[in-house]
Amino acid sequence: MGFQVIFAPQAIKRLQAIVAHVTPDNPSAALRLGTRLIDHAMILSDFPDMGMPYRQRAGIRRLSCRPYFIYYRVHRRRRVVEIMDFWHTARRDPNL
Repeated sequence: MGFQVIFAPQAIKRLQAIVAHVTPDNPSAALRLGTRLIDHAMILSDFPDMGMPYRQRAGIRRLSCRPYFIYYRVHRRRRVVEIMDFWHTARRDPNL
């Protein structure tokens, strides 16, 4: 069985902000984007090492879902993938 995927409060807030930002211009696109980001994060349940190690902080990985990165941490003993944040690729790296 795969890993459990959990979303940190910061990741949930950021996802809500991303969707809210797009909604006024195109509500259906906002829904698709939010769903795509969640679906991409959920793939980590079966492939927790799919993303690349994030060099700026040990133990953190980064998965690309253009135009966003999904920052996460794998808790192997607990078999949990913790989604830490969603971050637009055009922005400077987050302070994790």
